[in-house]
Amino acid sequence: MRAIWKGSVSFGLVNVPVKLYSATESHDVSFRQVHAKDGGRIKYQRVCSIDGEEVAYADIAKGYETEDGEMVILTDDDLAQLPLTSSREIAVEKFVPSDQIDPMLFEKSYYLEPEKTGAKPYALLRQALQEADRMAVVTVALRQRTSVAVLRVRDDVIVLQTMMWPDEIRTPDFSVDAGEVRSGEVKMAQMLVETLAGDFDPTEFEDDYAEAVEALVSAKIEGGEVKRTATSTKSSGEVVDLLAALQKSVAAAKKARGEDVADEEPEDQTDEADETDETDEKPARKTAAKKTSAKSTAKSTSKSTSESTSSSTAKKSSAKKAPAKKTAAKSAAKKSTAKKAETRKAS
Repeated sequence: MRAIWKGSVSFGLVNVPVKLYSATESHDVSFRQVHAKDGGRIKYQRVCSIDGEEVAYADIAKGYETEDGEMVILTDDDLAQLPLTSSREIAVEKFVPSDQIDPMLFEKSYYLEPEKTGAKPYALLRQALQEADRMAVVTVALRQRTSVAVLRVRDDVIVLQTMMWPDEIRTPDFSVDAGEVRSGEVKMAQMLVETLAGDFDPTEFEDDYAEAVEALVSAKIEGGEVKRTATSTKSSGEVVDLLAALQKSVAAAKKARGEDVADEEPEDQTDEADETDETDEKPARKTAAKKTSAKSTAKSTSKSTSESTSSSTAKKSSAKKAPAKKTAAKSAAKKSTAKKAETRKAS
């Protein structure tokens, strides 16, 4: 896990340096909105409801809508004047009995890990909370907003649970009128409760929906029912050609700037996604093909020229070497004749 916040727990004159970790994570099955025909993702544009034009992100401001529908625009300067809290302190306000905290108030949970220097006071606070069966009501600034939270112990770890503000808990606006309930019905209900009584074990429950979705998707993948889109990536563990990826990235960047990218694409690779793009890219591909053929023709011509030149050079060198061999043979014959004449004179 990665710490998302660092600070200290302060109660009285004691400070416990701690790290904050997210204690929960969502495993909900998420779906993309896609075009049923080709599997392309659905994109949304930021369009102004008044003039119908697309608005750049830099031109978007924060607005507060009043009850009568009027809009109050808040600028960055207005927001800078708000009281923002950036304290790195978890301040203990009071210790309250655990049964006084309504579970509906709990919002998000975090684990607190002590720094090495705060291990002992952390253990003391943990033991005090366990033995007193109380929770510590604290105030903490997370994401520049002050929140009310509690500290409680779970499996020898202190957990910080942020809470909702009281006005965020809705009051039911309905009542239940079941009429008269007879004593026999109450006894039968109590017997049913006793029959189903037991201890809570979260591992006994499974997310059947998520498992069913995963099985359905796996069956479709094995059956080949997959739409290949421009954003599809390899999932078979194959090594991606880094050079090709870099070339495609450069081409995409140049295309976004409106530059010509026909000559920059790799010659030995084709991109399935580009084939389904706009038709105005096709002439550029043909031009690139012609240039490639011209290059190959030039290369073949240069190769044939160099081969003919090298062959003629080889013939000349062999012709020059042949007289040299004859000259050497003549000189050797003269030397042998001179030796024979000297021998005859000596005899």
